[in-house]
Amino acid sequence: MPTNLTRSAALCAAALLTLPAIAQQNHTLLATPTTVAWGFYSAKATPALTVHSGDTVTIQTLSTCGSPDRLKSLGVAASDIPAYVDDIYTKVPASEKGPGGHILTGPVAITEAEPGDVLEVRIQKITIDVPWACNGFGAGRGFLPNDFPYSRTRIIPLDREKMIGHFAPGIDIHLHPFFGSMGIAPPESAGKYNSAPPWMHAGNIDNKEMVAGTTLYIPVNSKGANFEAGDGHAGQGNGEVDITALETQLTGTFQFIVHKDQHLLWPRGETPTHYIAMGFDEDLKTATEMAVRNMITFLSEQNPDHPHLTRDEAYALISTSCDVDITQLVDTKSGVHVMCPKSLFVNTPGTH
Repeated sequence: MPTNLTRSAALCAAALLTLPAIAQQNHTLLATPTTVAWGFYSAKATPALTVHSGDTVTIQTLSTCGSPDRLKSLGVAASDIPAYVDDIYTKVPASEKGPGGHILTGPVAITEAEPGDVLEVRIQKITIDVPWACNGFGAGRGFLPNDFPYSRTRIIPLDREKMIGHFAPGIDIHLHPFFGSMGIAPPESAGKYNSAPPWMHAGNIDNKEMVAGTTLYIPVNSKGANFEAGDGHAGQGNGEVDITALETQLTGTFQFIVHKDQHLLWPRGETPTHYIAMGFDEDLKTATEMAVRNMITFLSEQNPDHPHLTRDEAYALISTSCDVDITQLVDTKSGVHVMCPKSLFVNTPGTH
């Protein structure tokens, strides 16, 4: 009997066949002053790289921990700060920074992507580039700003061989690196969109499930899609309550596949074991309603691997068998995601 992963792979392969026959290529995009988007996603941004559907791109990114001078003031050894970090902090013009604070690498344009398509982003590999992470909160920020009306930042040493972060004596954190921000251009009318709040373009979703081996599906809003990545995390707890995670520098390898026969309004994710629906809004209740409704839509209309449920069945299945989790509470728009186990679906396609 074919597995869910086998069926998903077959469907993805079939999707590739619907596009022009082009040899798949592997590319590398390093972080430089001319290949970063400082604090924004935009349909009008000039691509740093243009590729075809099916191509793979290895993307180098910076952390949100600050400049080399700030890192050294926090105790990071100069030898542990890559040279390109200073280059970017000193050579990106002030006029090119903002409105957000994330230093994202890209955009990567995918030639075949058009508004109305879906961009499948396969996260193939994630590497931690430095032996440190930072975590910090500032006055007036985070989920409990009145409880902590001051700023604190700490450096957490990372053991990349054992994949452990040494938070404090007697406290070690198992690492699960992922990109807090992976997204594409929002609709052109949104202009230079702040990198902080997630939206229909994905962006700063801060979803710790999106590790290597998982997939993000994003509705395309503009020609080329304009993918960017950054805000690397060595790990994070759901909620990200103090406003940062284990912030660090990552390099990721992504494969991009354009789907002409899928239609999404909001991003969704997929792991080897779960389907993920998402919701984002300034109001946590509204974000939760969005995530649950998006999972109902997926189960009743969009699931490519199994027969579609009725909306009544989908609502009941979520209530009895799926988890509604808070993704993060601190990015202007709160995030909620619904995790639906693939193990629930025991029938092969075409049976019910």
